[in-house]
Amino acid sequence: MITFLFRGLLYVVSAGLGLIAADLLLDGFEIEWDKWWGFVICILIFAILQSVLSPWVAKIANRYAPVLMGGIGIFSTLISLIVVVLLPIGGLRITDLTGWLLGSVIVWLITAVGSVLLPLIFLRKRVDAAKAERR
Repeated sequence: MITFLFRGLLYVVSAGLGLIAADLLLDGFEIEWDKWWGFVICILIFAILQSVLSPWVAKIANRYAPVLMGGIGIFSTLISLIVVVLLPIGGLRITDLTGWLLGSVIVWLITAVGSVLLPLIFLRKRVDAAKAERR
């Protein structure tokens, strides 16, 4: 259970890093920092949607368009971004086509890399600590 919560927390952190990276790199992708609470809610909703939509989109693509299986992560990221931007909570705005397309790719890429690297970084410390205890 603790491992599940730890991985969930790291996924939320990587999603936040992806959204911040897209904000820094693209003009049409804007985090509304004055509504920071809205941005925090956006991160949480985005991470939950992404986790739920990925298997669902994969199942539909596998059934109707197997050729699209490689783009499942980007497509579910785009759907999650659309939902989060349409929510009336504020925190995130995407204003142009470049923001939507490149923003989806950037958020997907950072989230994917973060989901792999962040556990390695934090678990390495725990492994090193466990090795030190054994000695």
